[in-house]
Amino acid sequence: MIRLIELALFLAPIAAYVLWRVTAARGQVGPSPRVLSAILVGLLVLGGGLAWFGVHERLPAGARYVPAQLRDGRVVPGHAG
Repeated sequence: MIRLIELALFLAPIAAYVLWRVTAARGQVGPSPRVLSAILVGLLVLGGGLAWFGVHERLPAGARYVPAQLRDGRVVPGHAG
């Protein structure tokens, strides 16, 4: 899920530029209110997803994080220890 969010954040400025170019080519001043509403809803869903992920995927209070390690040629993922 994190990779999808990172990709969305990376592509958001490019999508905004493309939207601006398309509307400018049609002679409009900017995107329609319907498009702006869709963008706002998308940003709210993205923000809600980030908040949910931050609350539900955090370590318990006082837990110690053990970073990923390389043991016997295999990567052992990070975990609470």
